[in-house]
Amino acid sequence: MDELLDPMKNPFTFAVPFFLLFILIELAALKWLDHDAPPLASRAGGAPNPTGYALKDARASISMGLVSVFFLTAFKVVTFLAFVVVFANFAIFDLPVDAWWYWVLLMLGIDFSYYWHHRFSHRVRIAWAGHQAHHSSEYMNFGTALRQKWNPWFEFFFWLPFPLLGFEPWTIYVAFSLNLVYQFFVHTELVDKLPRPIEFVFNTPSHHRVHHGSDPEYLDTNYAGIFIIWDRLFGTFTEERQRPTYGLTKKVDTYNLLKLQYGHYGDIARDVKGARSLRDKMGYIFGPPGWKPADPAAAEKDLVG
Repeated sequence: MDELLDPMKNPFTFAVPFFLLFILIELAALKWLDHDAPPLASRAGGAPNPTGYALKDARASISMGLVSVFFLTAFKVVTFLAFVVVFANFAIFDLPVDAWWYWVLLMLGIDFSYYWHHRFSHRVRIAWAGHQAHHSSEYMNFGTALRQKWNPWFEFFFWLPFPLLGFEPWTIYVAFSLNLVYQFFVHTELVDKLPRPIEFVFNTPSHHRVHHGSDPEYLDTNYAGIFIIWDRLFGTFTEERQRPTYGLTKKVDTYNLLKLQYGHYGDIARDVKGARSLRDKMGYIFGPPGWKPADPAAAEKDLVG
């Protein structure tokens, strides 16, 4: 446990200086390089789709990232104990940590699991309530990558198979940290499409810009962490055809960190309180975002018609 919680044993710790460096590089590139900046895309209300950085937005993103470290540490403590029990008593295989293929399998497995957890977080409203904070920025930059959720608890269920299969619990956290480090670098508009073989196999800035788009054709697509092949295999891949409109479909219009992180839980509570039946209450919690009960009058009209 001491080694797990030691920040100097976490790959993410060593990546932090590089995160800050790349934010500065991106800021410098936006300011001084002669690059073809994407045109401002009009929203439905006529407001521009902003590019670059805004101080308040970046400050909110970085603050959310700093606080998320506390919640991620708490998550590690709780889940590590559970994973150790599973690994020690129920592991199916005895896998050698020092074998090269161990880490290849683990990295592929963690990424596969991340795909399904990420997809779950978009399609189940109670999970989306935690994840939506990451999508709340209307900017796409390296700062936005740090806009992390404070509620990682559903990840436990998607990681649970790994100690059962014989992967040592501490290695799960190392692999996931490396996965998160990779994902930082796909949050930018300064990198255009990469060579086709790379675009076909890996998650790239182009693919991830689509994921952050609130345009109807981009919603609920490109869930990949490192490998975009999961989206291609399971039918959730969409090519970047035009510059996305970033942010949520319903603008949050706040930089209050508590509202950004927990505001949607309040929306769920209000919907559940006003629901007429237990089925409707469950629908508001476990249905997809935007779920609403069927209109009895409309259903009756359809039957008659």
